[in-house]
Amino acid sequence: MNFLLQAQANLPIDPAKVGELAKPDFWDRVLKFVQVNGINLIVAILIFVIGKWIAKWITNLLRKMMSKKSMDTTIVSFLGNIIYAVLLIFVIIAAIGKLGFQTTSLVAIFGAAGLAVGLALQGSLSNFAAGVMLILFKPFKLGETVIAAGQTGTVSDIGIFHTTIVTSDNRKIIVPNTAITGGPITNFSALPTRRLELNVSVPGTTDLNRARDILLGLMNADSRILKSPAAGLAIADANAAEIKFGITAHVNNAELGAVQSDLLEKIKRAFTEAGIWV
Repeated sequence: MNFLLQAQANLPIDPAKVGELAKPDFWDRVLKFVQVNGINLIVAILIFVIGKWIAKWITNLLRKMMSKKSMDTTIVSFLGNIIYAVLLIFVIIAAIGKLGFQTTSLVAIFGAAGLAVGLALQGSLSNFAAGVMLILFKPFKLGETVIAAGQTGTVSDIGIFHTTIVTSDNRKIIVPNTAITGGPITNFSALPTRRLELNVSVPGTTDLNRARDILLGLMNADSRILKSPAAGLAIADANAAEIKFGITAHVNNAELGAVQSDLLEKIKRAFTEAGIWV
């Protein structure tokens, strides 16, 4: 037996060992070794090969199911790799167990290693879990304007660990996903319409009906202001010095800024021409 091991290792062969081949019990020991361990080795190889194929099949099936649910491709790929790795570990343990090794210690080693890695990457794993929640529940999408984790801007990227927000002054802010899911999220772009709210003050001596007619006329003349819900106009506050009108109007989400700016400009011109504002 030692002779065969030396030949396989390309070591110098001791001539004295050659005589072992002539001993009657030598080949009996070789045959017994093959009978006892060879079959287990073949079975272990079959377990690994077939198990690996089954692991790939299950992983691909789950990836297709996740893709049909419109999950993000990054998440599908990442989860697919994790699932395949876990299944492959079970296959390897089963194959090693067939060779006669104690798999209990291997499971303990894998468990300890997984715990150590989990503790070391606790923050990253939390961000990853938060990223999965953001992609699954979709509180916002790419291109939408939000307030998240105290940051206001347009969402330019939703990653598995962080989200990128670009502010109106073109600053790129990278926010950990846990900071976003751990607080309130305001999405300005989620709904098709927005309500415009303005406060306009006029001198206390102003004719209320005249001021009201001017404001309602300006709102009715703007085709971008929706008829339903109807625009609203009410006195928000009044005293001897001034009267404050509260204006509400619903517009398409994308047109809110432009309508508000144009309406303020038109109010200024109309009130100046009417002598209400000097």
